[in-house]
Amino acid sequence: MLDHSYLLSIAIILLSTKFLSGVTAKINLPQVVGALLAGILIGPILGLVDDTTFLDRIAELGVIILMFMAGLDTDIVQMKKQGVSYLLIAAFGVLIPLIGGTLTYYFYYDVNLGNSTELLKAIFIGVILTATSVSITVEALREMGKLSSNVGHAIVGAAIVDDIIGIIILTAITAMKDQSIHIGVVIGKILIYFLAMFILSSIIIRTAKYMDARSERRRISIYAFALVLIVSYISEAYVGIADITGAYLTGMILSQFSIKKDIARKMNVPGYLFFSPIFFASIGLQTEISSIDIPILIFSAILLIVAISTKIIGAGIGALLCRYNIHDAFNVGIGMVSRGEVALIVAKKGYTLGLIDNSMFSPIVIIVLVTTVLAPIILKKSLK
Repeated sequence: MLDHSYLLSIAIILLSTKFLSGVTAKINLPQVVGALLAGILIGPILGLVDDTTFLDRIAELGVIILMFMAGLDTDIVQMKKQGVSYLLIAAFGVLIPLIGGTLTYYFYYDVNLGNSTELLKAIFIGVILTATSVSITVEALREMGKLSSNVGHAIVGAAIVDDIIGIIILTAITAMKDQSIHIGVVIGKILIYFLAMFILSSIIIRTAKYMDARSERRRISIYAFALVLIVSYISEAYVGIADITGAYLTGMILSQFSIKKDIARKMNVPGYLFFSPIFFASIGLQTEISSIDIPILIFSAILLIVAISTKIIGAGIGALLCRYNIHDAFNVGIGMVSRGEVALIVAKKGYTLGLIDNSMFSPIVIIVLVTTVLAPIILKKSLK
């Protein structure tokens, strides 16, 4: 007989996220904080909902929709003007956490330079800290109406570039584990990917103009959503670039047309009422509280401080070099602090490859949870 328990799980997630999001909103905290806390409460604490493959797939759709909507909100003219700035912010936002995470593991566990396995593990911890999950920050910025501001554009734009740089570094570290993988091949794929996206953009632009002229707006949302899914799939499956990058770029291409308002209006309902709450709650569901002991807790606390400070310092330095004032540079740094699902994906990849073990997975989850909750709170207060 078919198991219909997933229906109850979805209902519990939607009700709990809605309730706690309302509570956090009343005390002037980002609503995403409530959704994340709801995930922790109904999962690891009360055991009402299990993290299933089905929920993971819905959560993945949720983050894809979030990033597509962020792309739709992007000012393409501003992006063209600030492309170099985003690259600079992302570069420092990756380099400083990479060094900080590597050194933290190296000194805490007194790694022997002659032990290549432990040294590689130390470097991989640094790689995990380079991750940036902008989707949660995007939601906080959207709530405050700051997504289209200079700081909002810098955070989203730099996070996308951060993702690309992180993939290249991850591939390089993976290559050190498996000599059959060559970083040159991956770089080539990335270059071809962006060339393909450029060509695709011209096709989308012509098609969008044609449909806009014929007033075929009833179907445009369906076509747009299907396109997002196709581009996201190709990005992840064939190029090795995160699906959220493909989703964001697709939204950015469509942001140049008036039809974007129709697309945003129709996708807001399923996106923000169904998919997004499940995505945010899923982060809380993935926490394994029982696996945390004292040594891991101490290491987690140290690594957490390093994760937050190095991202703020790194991205902040990049922003200062791009002539942002100190306050805006700080906000850009805070906006890049959240690790979210990106760090979890990288960590799971490392676990599969044997680069990290179970003992290292708990600190990463703690960092993901704390930075995910903390970043939007600080950002919201700082942007007031």
